[in-house]
Amino acid sequence: MKHVIPAILTVLLSSQASAACFGGGSYQTCSDNSGNTYNVQRFGNTTNVQGFNSGTGSQWNQTSTNIGNTTFHNGTSADGNSWNGTSTRIGNITFHSGMDSKGNAYSKTCNQFGCF
Repeated sequence: MKHVIPAILTVLLSSQASAACFGGGSYQTCSDNSGNTYNVQRFGNTTNVQGFNSGTGSQWNQTSTNIGNTTFHNGTSADGNSWNGTSTRIGNITFHSGMDSKGNAYSKTCNQFGCF
């Protein structure tokens, strides 16, 4: 779960994954073309996502809070381990860092050309 945010955004926003969502701005239920479901709750600057993998029966969750140009993420992976991270955007560059669900620190920098 090193890169949970990019993974979630990819699932929810990618045309290849094609998630269908129902609901309003504060609560949505989404399903992707693999049968997985995502419940998304928004309240102010905080977003909670609960995911369910229909193939394995596993579940995971994530909470993200935006403060200025920084987003703080934390959650529980499908194997029950917690993780956390911070993403800070400065201009066209986003800095990601945190601890994955296996206890490993990660850090990467992304811009319009990719991540390194």
